[in-house]
Amino acid sequence: MIAISACLIGVPCRYNGKAATSKDLMKALKEEELLAFCPEILGGLPTPRQPAEIINGTGIQVLKGERKIFDRLGNDITAAYIKGAYCSLDLLKKHGVKEAYLKDNSPSCGVTKIYDGSFTQNKINGFGVTAALLNDSGITVYHELRF
Repeated sequence: MIAISACLIGVPCRYNGKAATSKDLMKALKEEELLAFCPEILGGLPTPRQPAEIINGTGIQVLKGERKIFDRLGNDITAAYIKGAYCSLDLLKKHGVKEAYLKDNSPSCGVTKIYDGSFTQNKINGFGVTAALLNDSGITVYHELRF
């Protein structure tokens, strides 16, 4: 079984209430058993919701308590992202998942890039919170453009 960000298979769970369906990824994984999940929803955030970014850091730093996540309105929503990451890890472990395909650029699921916290579309290298936790727990994470 392979885990996948729910938005990549067409579930409208992104911050803007839309999906980010990846037809190439779905084609590449068509023979696989997939487990769709959304860390933000598991963390208790609504859909739609305000865009959120890790402020001046990465998901690894959020997990260490060194950085926070704020939405565009200035609300600290770090706890929801951490909760979502741990709920995701529990779900994937329960199902014996060893690989996950995640939505890059997300403060949860970013694998290679995340936004820099300035809300100006600038990106930096780094993991989102869930991607960092999964990776540190032995689950191989990939971004959706791998195929």
